[in-house]
Amino acid sequence: MDRRTSLKWMLAASAALPLWNPRARGADGQAAPVTGGYGTDPDLLKTYRRGELWPLLLDAAQRRTASALCDVILPGDERSPGAVAVGVVDFLDEWISAPYPRQLEDRPVMLEGLAWMDREARRRFGQPFADLRDAQQRAICDDICREEKVQPAYADAARFFGRYRDLTAGGFYSTPVGRQDIGYIGNVPQVNFAGPPPEVLRKLGLEPAT
Repeated sequence: MDRRTSLKWMLAASAALPLWNPRARGADGQAAPVTGGYGTDPDLLKTYRRGELWPLLLDAAQRRTASALCDVILPGDERSPGAVAVGVVDFLDEWISAPYPRQLEDRPVMLEGLAWMDREARRRFGQPFADLRDAQQRAICDDICREEKVQPAYADAARFFGRYRDLTAGGFYSTPVGRQDIGYIGNVPQVNFAGPPPEVLRKLGLEPAT
């Protein structure tokens, strides 16, 4: 995947995540204010070389851990390829490396969280997270996947996992494969439009037009 594509995913997900992720908004439901500056935004019509805009932070070991965790969260199946196959790790690397306020806030959470995954994997099973069997990886993730029910000792890890899961999903469903997976057909010309399906209207508590 080229850098321009990953930048577009990052900006698209950045715009979408605050709408459906309550952790990305303030207590009053409003987006957190942006303070300070970060220079000139990238030109999305230009192809940049790796590291030309800002250094990418994930090293090879961190990318292995990130890939393994993405595979747990969104593995490939008979319906679509998984998050790793469509380049979500590249998106995550761009995200935490970018100089924007939200990304700077996420950076220490993501980096320390990935380090915690490896420490916990070594503590329990004697190997890095990426080298564990599926059942061992899931055992660790099961202990941190419900932030509201997690043991106090895992509170920070659960906050990391919740944010990582949101970013993984945001990256995946911003791709053509992800949009197809959920049946999104926006930005596609149609000969006619019959309106929302009746079952969708009923789910929203609205009566289909007659």
